[in-house]
Amino acid sequence: MATLVQKFLSQADVYKRTDGKGGIADVMEVMNDTSQDIFTDFVGMPCNEGTKHTHAIRTGLPSVSWGALYEGIVQSKSQTQQVSDTTGFVEALSTVDQRLLKLAGANKLAVRASESRPFIEAMAQDLVRSMFYYNPATNPRHPKGLGARFGTLGNVGASNQIVDGGGVGSDNMSIWFVTWGERDFFSLYPDGTDWGIVQEDKGQQRVLDANGNPYYVEEEMFSSHMGFGVKDWRNISRVANVDLSDLQAGTVDLYTLMRKAYYKLQRRRQEKVAEGGTPGRTVIYANRDAIEALDGLATNGGSTDSFVRLRPMELEGKEVMSYRGIPIRETDALLNTEARIV
Repeated sequence: MATLVQKFLSQADVYKRTDGKGGIADVMEVMNDTSQDIFTDFVGMPCNEGTKHTHAIRTGLPSVSWGALYEGIVQSKSQTQQVSDTTGFVEALSTVDQRLLKLAGANKLAVRASESRPFIEAMAQDLVRSMFYYNPATNPRHPKGLGARFGTLGNVGASNQIVDGGGVGSDNMSIWFVTWGERDFFSLYPDGTDWGIVQEDKGQQRVLDANGNPYYVEEEMFSSHMGFGVKDWRNISRVANVDLSDLQAGTVDLYTLMRKAYYKLQRRRQEKVAEGGTPGRTVIYANRDAIEALDGLATNGGSTDSFVRLRPMELEGKEVMSYRGIPIRETDALLNTEARIV
C-alpha cells in the first residue's frame, strides 16, 4: 500500500497548534538552527553580469631592477586572473486552503504566520549549508561554496589556507575562519533583485487538485537568489579533517590547529581599507561538538597558565564566545561526516 504524503496544511495541523483558549499556540521551534543569526554576518554585493559576477585577482607583481646611468629601465607588468562566480535561486510555496482559513476564523493570520516561520528557517538553513558545501560541479543549480574552493591540501593559493587536523575516516569536521567584506568574501545577488530571503504574499490563487478540479488557496512565496564570491582567499582559512571520535577522546590539540589557522589569515587585525572600501569582519564558524571541545580544553588548564581561552563577547546584541577577539558562530550546517580532504 502506498504511503500518503501530506504536502498541505490540514485541519488536523491547525488543531495541533490551537491552545486551550482557541488561539494559535506559540510553536516550540525545535528544528531551528542558528542560520538566521549567521545571516547578520553576510555582506551582499550585486552581480556585475546578470546572474554572475566577474572580478580580477592579482596573481603577480611587476619586476623592478637597480639601474645605472645611461642604461634603460627594464619594462614589466603585473599579472591578473579573471574569476567568475555564479548565483542560483531557491524557492518555496506555502499553500493553505481558503476553506481551512475560514474555519480558523480570527486566527487566520496567526495560522498563516505559524506556517511561514518554518519556511524561512528551512531556507536560511539551506543557504548557510550552501555557503559551506554546495558545488556547481556536482549540481549546476547550486552556487559555489567555500568547501569547493578550499578543498585540496597544498602550498599554493587557497590550498595553503587549510590546516590538516589529521583525521582519516569519514567522521571529520571543519572549523572555518571567514572574513566578510567587499574585498574578501561576500554573498552575491543579481543586480536589480532583492538580497536575502524574500517573502511575498501572493493572495488568493486558483489551483487544481489531483483530479484536475479547481479550488482556492492563500499562497505565500519564499525565494532567494544568491551566490558567493571570494575576492581575497588569503583572508579565509579552514581547519579540516578534525576527527570527531579523536576529538571526543581528547587526543586532538584543537587550539594548536586554531592557532595555525589564525596565522594563515593575511589580515588578522582588520584595518582601514584603501580606495574607499570598508574593513572586513572575521567570524569563526564551528559546530556544537567543536565548540564544546574548545570550551573543555579552555577550562581544564591551571589557574596560573597563559592559555589562550575562549572569552564571551557581544555580537548583534547576543552573547557569543570569541577566540583571539574573533566571534565564534555555532551552526549545525557544519557536519561531522566530512570525508578526508587530501
